[in-house]
Amino acid sequence: MVWVLFVIFLAACFAAGTTGAMFPPGEWYRTLNKPTWTPPDWLFPVAWTTLYLCMATAGARAALAEDNALAMALWSLQIALNTLWTPVFFGLRNIRAGMAVLAALWLAVAASCVALWDVDWIAGLLFLPYLAWVTVAGALNAAVWRLNPDVARGSGAATA
Repeated sequence: MVWVLFVIFLAACFAAGTTGAMFPPGEWYRTLNKPTWTPPDWLFPVAWTTLYLCMATAGARAALAEDNALAMALWSLQIALNTLWTPVFFGLRNIRAGMAVLAALWLAVAASCVALWDVDWIAGLLFLPYLAWVTVAGALNAAVWRLNPDVARGSGAATA
């Protein structure tokens, strides 16, 4: 693997991750009703660091493969949607729109897994934990929506 490619893909991942610092969960999220199975706060940076390393490795491996156009396009789509979710959910405080972004993200990650697998099975394998995490995130977003119908119905900018 060419290390320059890995660093470029990792930079894209960490650029997406900076939205977490720009739009932290804050008091608004802490006051929302959440399911009992909500992961602890400390798990999110650990999980995302691990996932971003896997995603960057997968992207770099696939970038070296032949016939990689679809895999690279889907990798680009998923990182764009990944970047979008945090500002929509935490920045705009829009639970419903966050769910829509997450649904699109899940589809993009699932399609990326398949396309990456086709060009480099290890790259596809490296995306499976990401798909699992986005599945949990989608279930959590849906549960927060269900448990907070008044906030979800409102403008999303409710104050705590």
